[in-house]
Amino acid sequence: MSRAKGKSKASPEPRGVTDMTEDDAKVELKRLADAIAHHDKLYHQQDAPEISDADYDALRRRNNEIEARFPELIRADSPNRRVGAAPSQTFAKVVHAKPMLSLDNAFDEDDVRAFFQKMKNFLRLDTESLALTAEPKIDGLSMNLRYERGEFVQGATRGDGETGEDVTANLRTIREIPPRLRGKGWPDLLEVRGEIYMDRKGFFALNAERETAGEPVFANPRNSAAGSVRQLDPAITASRPLHFFAYAWGEISDEFATTHWQALEKFRAWGFTVNPLSKLCHGVDELLAFYRSVGSERAELPYDIDGVVYKVNDLKLQERLGFAARAPRWAIAHKFPAEQGQTVINDIKIQVGRTGKLTPVAELEPLTIGGVAVRRATLHNEDEIKRLDARIGDTVVVQRAGDVIPQIVAVVKERRPRGVKEYVFPHRCPECNSLAVREPGEAATLCTGGLICPAQAVERLKHFVSRDAFDIEGMGDKHIAAFWEEGTIKSPADIFRLNYGAIAEREGWGELSAQNLKRAIDARRRIALDRFIFALGIPQVGQVTARLLARHYRGFKHWREAMTAAKDHDSEAWVELNNINGIGEDTAADIVGFFAEKHNQAILDDLNTEIDVEDYVIAAPVASAIAGKTVVFTGSMETMSRGEAKSRAEALGANVAGSVSKKTDYVVIGADAGSKAAKAAALGVTILTEKEWLALIGAS
Repeated sequence: MSRAKGKSKASPEPRGVTDMTEDDAKVELKRLADAIAHHDKLYHQQDAPEISDADYDALRRRNNEIEARFPELIRADSPNRRVGAAPSQTFAKVVHAKPMLSLDNAFDEDDVRAFFQKMKNFLRLDTESLALTAEPKIDGLSMNLRYERGEFVQGATRGDGETGEDVTANLRTIREIPPRLRGKGWPDLLEVRGEIYMDRKGFFALNAERETAGEPVFANPRNSAAGSVRQLDPAITASRPLHFFAYAWGEISDEFATTHWQALEKFRAWGFTVNPLSKLCHGVDELLAFYRSVGSERAELPYDIDGVVYKVNDLKLQERLGFAARAPRWAIAHKFPAEQGQTVINDIKIQVGRTGKLTPVAELEPLTIGGVAVRRATLHNEDEIKRLDARIGDTVVVQRAGDVIPQIVAVVKERRPRGVKEYVFPHRCPECNSLAVREPGEAATLCTGGLICPAQAVERLKHFVSRDAFDIEGMGDKHIAAFWEEGTIKSPADIFRLNYGAIAEREGWGELSAQNLKRAIDARRRIALDRFIFALGIPQVGQVTARLLARHYRGFKHWREAMTAAKDHDSEAWVELNNINGIGEDTAADIVGFFAEKHNQAILDDLNTEIDVEDYVIAAPVASAIAGKTVVFTGSMETMSRGEAKSRAEALGANVAGSVSKKTDYVVIGADAGSKAAKAAALGVTILTEKEWLALIGAS
C-alpha cells in the first residue's frame, strides 16, 4: 500500500545537516521524531497516510544523517529505536510473570464434544448453550508484549512457557505492534499475547529474493517468521513481512474485561489487530459449524492456520476451571486433519535414543507436504512395522500434522515391487552391538549397553544441554557428538571443565567463538531445580513431572535424600513420592531406579562441584491459609466437582495428594467418604467437611 497519492505534504528541510549546530540538531531531531511517529500512526493504525513513501523515506534518511553526526543527541523516542538498533550478541532471558502454557488438542468432533461435556461436569452446569469464542489458530510464533502506562517496554518469545527470549528491539519494527496504546481504559500494566506470523504472499516473495541471492530458502511461513524475529540485527527483522494478531493477555495490574470477547474488542480499540474471523458461539454445535466453515475457506486465507481455538467466554468460569499440568481446562485447539502424501521407502534405519530405545526411521524419497520437505518418517517400533507390513521399496502414505514428526500411516501394497523382502527388526544395537531386548508386554526394544553405548551417552548429553534443560547456547548436537567422540566430554560435569584455549584452535571455532561458549556455559552454573531435574533425563520425567517434583521437595539435597531413601518400598519416602498428585507408581519406580544406580550418584556428586541448583520457590498468588499444606479430597463434593476443588486448592498454594499419610495436613470429606477418612482419623490428621473447607479457604 502506498502512503498517499498526489502532492506530498512533507515538511520542508530547514537547513543542511553539515551546517547544523547542536541546538539546531536537537530541535530538528524532535521535529523528525514527532513527524515520523505521526505518519506511522496514520499509516499503521488508521490506514490514512498523508505523504508518499518517498517523502516518508526522506524523513527517515534525514533523521539518520543527523544522528550519525550527533550520536550524543539520539533521543529515547528515536525512530531508530524501532528499526536498525545495534545488533546484540545474544538474547536476554525473560521470566514470564504468568506462564505461557500450551493448549490441549482435539482432532475430531467427538474430542470437541468430550471437551465440552468435561467442562460442564467440572462446573456442574446443565446448559447446552455455554458461550465460547472461536478463533482461527494461526501457525506462527507466540509472543508476549508488555506495556507500562500504555508504552511498549518489552517483548518476549514463549520459550519453554516459563522463560522466553527478549526480542523487544525486533518487535518494535513490526507495524501491527503499537508503540503506544490508543484510546483509554487500559491497565497501567498490561501484557498482550498473540501470534507473530508471515502471510503467504510475503513468504513466497521473501523466498524468491533469497533464491535469487543464492541463500537457502525457508521451509514454511512459520519457520520464516520465527527466524525473522530472532535476528541479531533488528534491521533484518524490519525488512521481513511480519504481522501480529492479538488474542490473550498475561500479567495485568487491573481487570479490564468480564468476558474474552470483550477483551478482544478492547484490544482492537487499543490499536491491535484481532483476527476478523473470530466469532462468539453458543453451544458445541455452533463451534463445530464455525470449524467446518473456516476449514472450507482455509486455502483462500492469506495466512496459514492449522485449526480453530475454542475458549470459554466468561472469565469467571475460566477462573473456576483453572489449569491442568500443561494447559488451561477452559480452552482447546481443534486441529485440522493431517496433510498426506505418497512416496517410496529407500531404507529403514534404527536410531538409538538416550534411554536406549531403538526407533525405526524410514528414509524416504523426498516429498513436500503442506509446503514442508519431508525426507524421513518414524515407524515407531517393531509392532508398527509389522502392522503396516512396511518394507524397503514400498510406496507409502506419509502424514504430517503441524510440527509433529511425519509418520507412515499406510502401505500402498498394490504398488509393491516384486521380490521386496519382509523387514527383520534387529536384536543387536546398531551402535554398540549389545543385545537389544524387548520385555514382555512392552512395545519398545531397548539396548542393554547402557553407558557403554555411544548413542545413549551422546543423546543424554544432548538432552542435558537442550533448550528446556540447561539451555547452553553454542553447544549444538554436532558439537556434543564431536566432543564426546574425542573424549573431551564424557559426563555432564565435563561441560563445565572445558579447555577453551584448545577449543579456540579447533577448526571452525576461533577465540571469539570459544569465549562466547565459555560465557554461555558459565551463565548456566546456577540453574532452577525443575530444569535440573528435567536435564537428568530420567525416564518418564518430562517438564511437567520435573516441576511437580521440584514443587514438592523444594531443594535438590532434600529431593536426592528422599529418592535414595525411597529405594525401600516400605519406607515413608516411597509412600510420599507415590502420594504426589500426578506421579504414578511406574514413574516413581523409574525415578527411584535412577538413584539406585551408582554411576548416576557419581554423576550427581561430580555436578555438585561445578554448579549450584537453586531451590524451587512457590509464589502464592494470594495470602492463603493452605499455602504449603498437603490436602487430600475423598468422597463427592456438593458445591463443586472434586476436580474443581483440587484445582482451587492448588491455585491457593496447597499440595494436593492422592492418599493419606502422616504428612497430610487436611482431609476434606464429601459424601460417601471411604477408607481415606478412616485412615486420617487413625493418624490424627485434621478432617474437614466440605463446609468447613470452604470456610477455611474463604469461599463459603
